[in-house]
Amino acid sequence: MQLVAQARGSDAAALDRLRRTAEALEHEVSRVIVGQQMVVRGVTIALLAGGHVLLEGLPGLGKTLLVRSIAHALHLHYSRVQFTPDLMPADILGTNILLETSQGGRTFQFQAGPIFANLILADEINRATPKTQSALLEAMQEQAVTVGTVGHPLPSPFFVLATQNPIELEGTYPLPEAELDRFFFKLQVGFPSRAELAAIVERTTGPRSDPPDAIADGATVLELQELVREIPVASHVADYAVRLVLASHPDLVEASETAKRNVRFGASPRAAQAIILAAKIHAALAGRVNVAFDDVRRVALPALRHRLILTYEAEAKGVTADRVVAELLQAVREDG
Repeated sequence: MQLVAQARGSDAAALDRLRRTAEALEHEVSRVIVGQQMVVRGVTIALLAGGHVLLEGLPGLGKTLLVRSIAHALHLHYSRVQFTPDLMPADILGTNILLETSQGGRTFQFQAGPIFANLILADEINRATPKTQSALLEAMQEQAVTVGTVGHPLPSPFFVLATQNPIELEGTYPLPEAELDRFFFKLQVGFPSRAELAAIVERTTGPRSDPPDAIADGATVLELQELVREIPVASHVADYAVRLVLASHPDLVEASETAKRNVRFGASPRAAQAIILAAKIHAALAGRVNVAFDDVRRVALPALRHRLILTYEAEAKGVTADRVVAELLQAVREDG
């Protein structure tokens, strides 16, 4: 009994450390970013889960500043890649260059690209061609890149935070479904309120503020990621997440009515994985060891919205993926 109590005490201390680190990160980011609490919380959850994030919002809403602030607060090696139509895969991954040796011969040496960092800002990712976008697939999934025939591991931890503008379509390329599926969350950055906009103007036109303080480092992030995976999930809660994903497939017996009407292809197994991991972290940040149905519901939208492919008829009627997810949450019962 004493050993059990000690184990529970150590678990509680570890979860408390997780919560305090997340709160400290959000506090430091809030010194720079005005509002956007839900976006900051979503990015925090994704980082603790070891996942990548797609940030979608209008220009000037602080998406780039948010990523840079997180890199400062976590003391991570930060790299920014500005995606343009003429960007090539080698501009991201790196390339082999020919060098002369001291003996007068020549040899190839790998010159690492900007992707060799802990935190990558893929700015305006949808401006690059599909060929260049596909260069990220292996990196985002395997945390390694292959140049020629040689594989190169990427630093750990490794995160890709990508941004895209939802209204500017000229000169852009839709992200392939395989790439979208590799993003843990898709977060929508909304326009600030009147009070928030006034605070933004005051901060950005007054004396320059100090960057966020470093509250953790890469090693701490890796430790917290392992801790998250040890949080237990009850079978009936995990089954609820699984049934949500199955209900998004119009061709399965578990399909919901909204999926049959509006969805061409449902969410992948990565969606269920993302929901469970995010629900664990959501519960831990709320100070709970047990994962509840409400935790699953809170994280379902950012985990599913970019993994649903709607029918042409639904898009023509103005049906959005967010609306379909909301109807899925209403249709799938907790008790199964």
